[in-house]
Amino acid sequence: MERRPSRTRFYLVGGGKRGESVKADDDQGLLLPKPKLEGALATATKQEQHRPTSFLSPVLFNPKMTESYTSSRNGDLASNGLSNGSSPSLVPNAQTAGISSVIRKKLMGYVGFANLPNQVHRKSVRKGFQFTAMVVGESGLGKSTLINTLFNTTLYPQKEPLPPAAERPKTVAIESIGADIEENGVRLHLTVVDTPGFGDFVNNDDSWKPIVENIESRFDSYLEQENRVNRTKIVDNRVHACLYFIQPTGHSLKQLDIEFMRRLHTKVNLIPIIAKSDTLTDEEVTEFKERILADIAHHNIHIFQAPTYENEDEETIAEAEEIASKIPFAVVGSDKIVVTPDGREVRGRVYPWGVVEVDNEEHCDFVKLRQMLVRTYMEELREYTNDVLYENWRTEKLLSMGVAQDSSVFKEINPAARLQEERVLHEAKLAKMEAEMKMVFQQKVQEKEAKLKQSEEELYARHKEMKDALDKQRLDLEDKKRKIESGRPLTPEKSSTTRKKGFLRT
Repeated sequence: MERRPSRTRFYLVGGGKRGESVKADDDQGLLLPKPKLEGALATATKQEQHRPTSFLSPVLFNPKMTESYTSSRNGDLASNGLSNGSSPSLVPNAQTAGISSVIRKKLMGYVGFANLPNQVHRKSVRKGFQFTAMVVGESGLGKSTLINTLFNTTLYPQKEPLPPAAERPKTVAIESIGADIEENGVRLHLTVVDTPGFGDFVNNDDSWKPIVENIESRFDSYLEQENRVNRTKIVDNRVHACLYFIQPTGHSLKQLDIEFMRRLHTKVNLIPIIAKSDTLTDEEVTEFKERILADIAHHNIHIFQAPTYENEDEETIAEAEEIASKIPFAVVGSDKIVVTPDGREVRGRVYPWGVVEVDNEEHCDFVKLRQMLVRTYMEELREYTNDVLYENWRTEKLLSMGVAQDSSVFKEINPAARLQEERVLHEAKLAKMEAEMKMVFQQKVQEKEAKLKQSEEELYARHKEMKDALDKQRLDLEDKKRKIESGRPLTPEKSSTTRKKGFLRT
């Protein structure tokens, strides 16, 4: 549903003579509060019967028409008649001709777009709402009891205590419980995410990691649904509020509390709660709240605050300030009906010294917590989660994936400047291509020269080797030639032949 600027509902009506406008007591033009709507419509109907049908030409906005141009917070709801009843001028002011071109028209009767809030209301009621709350805190602080008390139903069944010999989990678990509840025809799908085991170990280092991973996985799931082709059925399972339960020590925040809130305050709406505040006196509660707020401010931790808007009525502003003054909420949870000494049946806890009433603002801040979380600012929690927390996470996620927004989208560009820019880009591209081609050419030339040089060296080595072999062979031949020319003695075979020839002669 759209955000209302204040609790007073205004309606747009038409009527009155030409140049006149039906005004409320606060001189807001055609803005009438609901109690005065009936009389204004009756007056307008009577005047419509005695007035001829006419058409009023549109006029350009003139800042001199200060009395007739009254605007709301959006600046669009105004009358365009002059205060003295004269016809509006069709000639724009020379000073405003180049400044504003807002065209205003006077309503000659009831149109019907004032019924848009009712249309949105019917559509929202028909569709239903989704809300996811996370409760974080050490065991025994009454998280389940407080959730049952907040929504006046039994979401968490009674838990049986574990026996001493039972094995305890060694890590923080994440459990979700969903329920469809209805009140006065308004359906709400409520999901409560519990974190049993948080802060229950001797070493609680990184005990917040499963919680952070669960919140981010829900963001991932929603982002994946947004990126699908068919986005008609998007389920919002993001965590809209985190109720962080603080032990009622009366001193200050523990290091685990500070570290947890530092890790999660940018991903979820943090609402700090002092659990079991009936164990502290009023003075101790006040001092404890001051220390908690001082620690939160010192570590720059952002917690959810009741928002205020312009043109809010005094009642709404006072309500928001009162809720803000109660943070962190000191609460007492109980879903049991007890009887007070004066005979009243209330939700509370019975002690030997008296009864602590859950719904009594003098006893605890439960009523203010419910007022902020459920009755007044539930839609604000949903909107802040979607518009701020999720968008910041989505931006960081897409940037980490290398997805950047194109600054030229929806940008007005001069055609000549665009042509010059394209020419410069084209020349730069050609210069880059030319440089790359030169670099490739030089690289290929260098590779070819290196290859030729290597071949030349191989041929030179082979030539030298062959030359050395030929020189060696030549030297061997020359050596043999010298031996032959030096007159070697005859062989024994030749001598025996000579002797035989001489023997025959004898």
